[in-house]
Amino acid sequence: MEYWRSISVYINQQTLVVRDNRGAVTFETRIATAKNGPGEQHGSECTPRGRHVIRAKIGAGRPRNTVFVGRRPTGELFDEKLRARFPNRDWILTRILWLSGTEPGRNRLGNVDTMRRYIYIHGAPDSDAMGIPSSHGCVKMRNDDIIALFDQVTVGTPVEIIE
Repeated sequence: MEYWRSISVYINQQTLVVRDNRGAVTFETRIATAKNGPGEQHGSECTPRGRHVIRAKIGAGRPRNTVFVGRRPTGELFDEKLRARFPNRDWILTRILWLSGTEPGRNRLGNVDTMRRYIYIHGAPDSDAMGIPSSHGCVKMRNDDIIALFDQVTVGTPVEIIE
């Protein structure tokens, strides 16, 4: 029997949990959501709440610490020397799961559209603290964790972001 999975992101606990169709937890990890807290408005740099799906998976087969800008690999591999050269960069590393809201008026369409806000679940520098809100709206994870998650899920996997 083939199993589907679902992802729950808990903003208050700063955790991400994957469950199979029987409700069994198959993966759990610490994450970092938006330093500005939860919210749906375009330009808010907040993490959008509600029901979403994975719209695209980006970065399959890329080396750990691959740097992405505009969802495209730059040819760089992250290290602390690169961070020192570009201290203001929003580091999106290793893999990207691009989210799309499914609730019109809440996180889909208009000024609250998660996909148009470029909200992802993505890798971050391993030196970044997890469990502390610090992103620009996305859900950040350790690189090994995003690789493990990326390999477990498919496009269309449901993702619920809960305050």
